[in-house]
Amino acid sequence: MTDYYEILGVSKDASKDEIKSAFRKKARTLHPDVNKAPDAEEKFKELGKAYETLSDDNKRATYDRYGEDGLKNAGFDTGGPFAGGFGDLNDIFNSFFGGMGGFGFGGRPDPNAPIEGDDLRLDIEVDFEQAVFGCEKEIKFDHLELCTSCNGTGAEKGSQPVICPTCHGTGHVQQVMRTPLGSISQVVTCPDCRGAGKKISNPCKACGGHGKVQKEKKIKIKIPAGVDNMSKIRVSGEGDAGTNGGPAGDLYVVLHVKPSNYFKREGNDVYTRLDITPAQAALGDNVIVKTLDGDKEIVVQAGVQSGNSIRIKGAGVPYISRPSQRGEHIVVVAVKTPTKLSDEERNLYKKLYEIQNHKKSEHQSSIMDKVKGVFNNA
Repeated sequence: MTDYYEILGVSKDASKDEIKSAFRKKARTLHPDVNKAPDAEEKFKELGKAYETLSDDNKRATYDRYGEDGLKNAGFDTGGPFAGGFGDLNDIFNSFFGGMGGFGFGGRPDPNAPIEGDDLRLDIEVDFEQAVFGCEKEIKFDHLELCTSCNGTGAEKGSQPVICPTCHGTGHVQQVMRTPLGSISQVVTCPDCRGAGKKISNPCKACGGHGKVQKEKKIKIKIPAGVDNMSKIRVSGEGDAGTNGGPAGDLYVVLHVKPSNYFKREGNDVYTRLDITPAQAALGDNVIVKTLDGDKEIVVQAGVQSGNSIRIKGAGVPYISRPSQRGEHIVVVAVKTPTKLSDEERNLYKKLYEIQNHKKSEHQSSIMDKVKGVFNNA
């Protein structure tokens, strides 16, 4: 059974104000103009039925006692206020609550008021080193610009837009809508000018009457040192052009940093791996490693173990907020066991084995003896 209280998200002893507030809140997220889910329209209609029932004392009393079937048996219309369709949120809140829907729609916006243009997003790739040290990069993108042929009016040269005769320039008209409270006059968007408040009889050929045209633009942007993957750079005023003299939106450039084959970045630190021989690990050594600033000599201490690290301070990635300060370059040591030995190396390792283990190396001879034994018994 449909539970109207559950649909509105209120308790069964909720006051009228609580029911009204719950409807406003739910309508904001369920209206199909906002919610693009496939079932949004059906859920919104159910929300309207729940509000219509619980906001009316007689209907609510009948529903509480007999449920939805009881409403039908009592002769109440259970189709809901939106069975025949619904307007936008502004229309609904104006008719239900006198424009106090919580959206700031108490009064209709002036169709001739300046409107800021839309923001845009552009994704670009940058090399690892470019992200570390920063660079200047040329980017190319499409955005809406004011039409130079009509200066953004949308009307062909020599003509001007005229005030809409239907709404007299207000962009909206009054209509009568059936609501839970009866037939109420409501304000809706003018169907003749679609809310513009003006009409264009002779549209500009260059922009088709829109007042804006799509154009490609090239600009240079500065990428600061220390940016990371998915960092955003805001370029003010490079979004779509505004309307009625409103400012242009902004362009947000999203950076995708190509990974390095040598460095691994974590925050402002970079990691590299250093392969050394057992002899270097045992005796220590001075070795050359590649850093972000070029080759640098570091000291490998005698007795170093695999997994130990050597830190080079100030050789990592700069901090965006403090470019003069940098993270660390962390060199992770890996002791690499040789797989191919020369005769001289093998003899030296055998000697080392005998010294360290106080016995002769019989590993190779014992294996050969076993192999010979197999063939002798065959």
